[in-house]
Amino acid sequence: MTGNGSDPELGSEDSRLVSLEERLDRAEAAEARRTAVNAGPETDANYKLGNRVLAELLGGIGGGALVGWTIDHFAGTAPWGLLVVLFLGIVVAFRNIFRIANVRPTKPD
Repeated sequence: MTGNGSDPELGSEDSRLVSLEERLDRAEAAEARRTAVNAGPETDANYKLGNRVLAELLGGIGGGALVGWTIDHFAGTAPWGLLVVLFLGIVVAFRNIFRIANVRPTKPD
């Protein structure tokens, strides 16, 4: 039976592979349509806004810690300078984040 070419197992496997490839093509096309909708300018704006919020938070914490440590180092007030200025940096960072969050988005006409 080998070399015959009319093996029913091969025919059914080919049709299953063709069916699988067609389903994969449809799934890839549906995924391309789904992701193309989300790739608009509003997605880019949200990404930039998220990066800005993250920068405000890290900058407030990092800046407060650096300035506080510097004050402690030169004034010899460890750990109070670090704690006070770090707390102030966190407060300022959250205030800036609230300001960013309260800005109303502009609607395109």
